[in-house]
Amino acid sequence: MTDSTPPVFLVDELPTGEQAVLTGEEARHAATVRRLRAGERLVLSDGRGGMAACVVDAVQAGRDAELRLKLDRRWTEPPPELRVLVAQALAKGDRGELAVELATEAGVDEILPWRAARSVARWDDGARGAKALARWQGAARAAAKQARRAWVPPVREPVDTTGLAAAVRDSAAALVLEGTATERLTELDLPPAGDLLLVVGPEGGIAPAELAALTSAGATPVRLGPTVLRTSTAAAVALGALGARTTRWA
Repeated sequence: MTDSTPPVFLVDELPTGEQAVLTGEEARHAATVRRLRAGERLVLSDGRGGMAACVVDAVQAGRDAELRLKLDRRWTEPPPELRVLVAQALAKGDRGELAVELATEAGVDEILPWRAARSVARWDDGARGAKALARWQGAARAAAKQARRAWVPPVREPVDTTGLAAAVRDSAAALVLEGTATERLTELDLPPAGDLLLVVGPEGGIAPAELAALTSAGATPVRLGPTVLRTSTAAAVALGALGARTTRWA
């Protein structure tokens, strides 16, 4: 697919005037990787719905790269009325980061890492766990930019099954992707607004005790179709189905 839309660069705060300067890692990426030049367009995003279309006025490459910008217009994209939160079970290797990347490109609004009983990966408390969480957050940030999203989905601190059950109770509806379920996602009545929690299990599947705890909290086991999906792709496929069945893609 041809990349014809202006690239997006994340900033902590959008500029308030008609001129702006992009610095730091985003500027180095714009100047060195994207090779933007004067006269080209880009979009600044605060990751919270705020966007600003800009024209590059001047570029300084190198370690201290910066882009001088002229602001063309600003706008704000509101969050969807029906927000989809994905509870993603920890996965081995880079499959967890891939799951975050694909779900972000598919429109997830928030990601909740889940320490499932059958998860091979383990996020220990302390530095190692913080590093793993940072990788997921980085994957969400990069994928949001790639997808030209106005909202970067936050990746929360990981929860165990007790914490996930609490999240189920707090949501407008909760669905557990489960290959043995009889109900199909395409046949369910979905809420028009609020938080819809989508639970994705690990490679080894959701343990029976965990499934019982989640259903007791109010979650509904559902299946997507006749095939079994990897934990890294399941959320993205489900988000596509939800986008088509609700007003999220309207």
